[in-house]
Amino acid sequence: MSSWLAALCLLLLHTGAFGFGIFSGKSLNHQEITERAILNVTVQACRAVAMAEGKDFTFPPQPFTAASVVAACQAPKSSKTFLQTIQLIQKTNQRTDFRFFFSPANHFDNEKFSEGRKIITEGLSAVKTANKRENFEVAREILGGILHTLQDFYSHSNWVEMGNKLPNSNLIRQDTSIGTVADESRATCRSCDRDDCSNNILEDVLRDKILISGYFELLGTKPKGKCSHGGILDSTSIIEPTGGINKDGLDAKHGYLHTDAANLAIAATSELLEDVRGAAGDKPFLQMMGISKGSSKALCFVIDTTGSMGDDIAAVRNVTASIINDKVGTEDEPSLYILVPFNDPAFGPLTRTKDPNAFKESINSLTATGGGDAPEMSLSGLQLALTGAPPGSEIFLFTDAAAKDAYLKSTVTALIERTKTVVNFMITNVLGRRRRESGNSQQQLLARVGTSDAELYRQLAHTSGGQAIEVTKSELPVATSIIAESSGSSLVTLLQAARSPGKAENFTFAVDESAKKLTIYITGSSVAFTLISPSGVSQESTNTTGPLTTAFLSVGNFKTLQLKIQAGLWEIRMVSTNPYTLKVVAESTVDFLFEFLEPSQSPLGGFDAVDNRPKAGVNGSLMVTLTGTDSATVTEVVLVQSSGSGQVNGTVEAQGGGNFLARFDMIPSEEFVVLVKGQTSSGSSKSSSMIFQRQSNTNVRASTLTVTPVISDRVLVPGMPLSVVFSLTTSGAGGNFNIQATNDQSFALTFPPSLSVGASGSANGTLNITAPVNTSSGTDVTLTVQAEAPGGTDTNYFVQRFTVLTPVTDITKPVCQLLSLQSNCSAPCSLFMWELSVQVTDGANGTGVDSVSLKQGNGTLNATLGAGNNITLVSYNASCCSPDVELWVVDQVGNVASCSYAARTTSASTQQPPTTATESSSTKTVQSFLLCLIITILGLNFSFDIQIN
Repeated sequence: MSSWLAALCLLLLHTGAFGFGIFSGKSLNHQEITERAILNVTVQACRAVAMAEGKDFTFPPQPFTAASVVAACQAPKSSKTFLQTIQLIQKTNQRTDFRFFFSPANHFDNEKFSEGRKIITEGLSAVKTANKRENFEVAREILGGILHTLQDFYSHSNWVEMGNKLPNSNLIRQDTSIGTVADESRATCRSCDRDDCSNNILEDVLRDKILISGYFELLGTKPKGKCSHGGILDSTSIIEPTGGINKDGLDAKHGYLHTDAANLAIAATSELLEDVRGAAGDKPFLQMMGISKGSSKALCFVIDTTGSMGDDIAAVRNVTASIINDKVGTEDEPSLYILVPFNDPAFGPLTRTKDPNAFKESINSLTATGGGDAPEMSLSGLQLALTGAPPGSEIFLFTDAAAKDAYLKSTVTALIERTKTVVNFMITNVLGRRRRESGNSQQQLLARVGTSDAELYRQLAHTSGGQAIEVTKSELPVATSIIAESSGSSLVTLLQAARSPGKAENFTFAVDESAKKLTIYITGSSVAFTLISPSGVSQESTNTTGPLTTAFLSVGNFKTLQLKIQAGLWEIRMVSTNPYTLKVVAESTVDFLFEFLEPSQSPLGGFDAVDNRPKAGVNGSLMVTLTGTDSATVTEVVLVQSSGSGQVNGTVEAQGGGNFLARFDMIPSEEFVVLVKGQTSSGSSKSSSMIFQRQSNTNVRASTLTVTPVISDRVLVPGMPLSVVFSLTTSGAGGNFNIQATNDQSFALTFPPSLSVGASGSANGTLNITAPVNTSSGTDVTLTVQAEAPGGTDTNYFVQRFTVLTPVTDITKPVCQLLSLQSNCSAPCSLFMWELSVQVTDGANGTGVDSVSLKQGNGTLNATLGAGNNITLVSYNASCCSPDVELWVVDQVGNVASCSYAARTTSASTQQPPTTATESSSTKTVQSFLLCLIITILGLNFSFDIQIN
């Protein structure tokens, strides 16, 4: 074992960097195994980034949490997005049981080893390809599913029984053997008694290292002499040979090996994540995990570029320049910049960049030309932004015209609800005339964003928790102050409400000591109110320089008030009878995530997260997860009617780890928001506590319909139709339900225009989507499918993301060949240097080397294209105080090779190996690293439960 690896082992043992210990006697499931692997690999990626930047890195204390990891990574504002990413990967992992329960390959049952590995390797290729295009959301969804299959291998096969102490690394490679698999005719087990199955695998199977797994059938049989999975759901377990070999939990038939299986599942999950990290690079890997330095928010503009929008585009240029100049290099710098132009009939393309100067250039290149008739493709542009921006983003749409594509309203609404994205509309010249040029003529056409036209934008803004700001063009530069305030900040919502028609009503909101930059947004005409502080001081809306505000802005229909921070219970008394919206926000790292739950349709039972609208009029459950705090607790979860005073209170049960389960007797049929209240330790006194409240931005609609994809791949092959089977269920009246399907790439779709469903019945439909043959590998496509009840009285939807993947033929790793290594290292090491030269190739049929980077070492690396397109020459030199180096070599399709070298502490020498590549050295490095990982894990006392079929 090299010196660097020994040092890493010592580091792991002392810091607990790979310690997954929990209370003795408990079991660990797929979700917990996945989380621990993610936390540990993320920590290693953050450490590598810090070291590359010459910064110190301190491992967080055990046990790791999402909050402690982002703190160690010096990215505290990523706490929510990191936890959101973990939960998404866990959710798609769990759904392998729910949606592929009867698929042996997805669980390595029935000795389906080649099929199971194919699922892993093809999914891994899709993850790497999506990451390369920065389509991180679909990469996360695919990743969760393949991790489930990988983890099942160690619980369902006899890998542990054969005495293996390391994961089977060949499960994530296509060009090697995973072992000798038992012939279909070979007997593998004997019957075991009720309580002891420890010796039921036949001795010759173990002696000859024959790979087997248990057979599982809910209602069925198995080949003669084969082992069963075991358990009450496995009908084969009572067929000779009886019993089972699964290690799903401590009480399973092979539960005595459960801990070993779970340890290997953690190590294997870490190994796969390390492979993804190697292909992506450290910073893109962290971005996939939802971690970025500075703000976790994207700055996203959707801009009308027709002839009359010159002033608006100029305003956008100015606010963009201001934000970039003020925030680049600070903790409030946006993590991503997105631009989508639109006019008529064109919209897009979507520009997405992390480079602020490139974004500024994209804004500067916009020109206001053409236009024709007044309505524009605003919702098409917004659809692109909603599918291209990270979930939870805030989008600003600028226009002075109505939507020509208003038929996309339901699609856009579904995407807003699914992504929990805030959309703000900056609408100019609401009452003015719009000048257009038609073709080459100078004809002036009259147009207007009238009341009914603007109402569409108001409704979408309301759904998202955003603002519909209506101003003149001369007022727009002042109104854009909302963009500078919201971009880059960890904004949380304390209160929001909408009243149309308006009415006199009192609202209260609690401000805790973590809240900074307290701001009130109000939209509406002639809105009057009184603001009262916790100390009883009041300020009228007519007083713009009162005692409670530091700034008071009123422009068009929009008012914004910056409040003097004072912790406690505030009150705002609205006295207007005109329609208005009210929103109170603050900057704070303390926030929450929420998901509605429903009983799963799997024979395993349990609960699945609801990805669309929850069921209306019935009882329901909601899981709330606090972010950015380890000390707060939830005391109330309330479903508050969005446009009224009605509310439904839930009963709250703490689940541990910042999770709280809220149960409701009835999910309301009216639109509502989720209000969370609780207590958090006071910043001034740890022994005292303060009340806090947070509210969801997105308004939630419940439905009597359920629309769910049954089974669908997440990968599209260019030119090949992909079938998506979906189920429609209603708990109300029957009839013909209209079906609408759209996608953001305009790929060809076929689907039934309607489905006939009986009262409280269900029906299945099949949709086919086809990517054109010339579609680039890694292209992301978002499919939205909606069902509408007869008469349009109710709707629901599902949203599914896919990645386009050209079939991968390059399945071998790049190869390193050492050309020379020169060293003259002796004490003191700081006075001496060493260097090496390496030739990297990707084989005659390879796709070519894409990148060479340092996984370990702090010397100088140079890589240049050598003779031939498939040869890269690498040179490296470093101080003798840094005697070890490990290269990460990645080809064009994401195959990763790890090549390690070390300086010699002898006199100057040149080593010239004949033709040997360092692939074997790389394998030994990986094996040594995993052995170190297993030793570290086994040094702790714990047990696990892999909950699988």
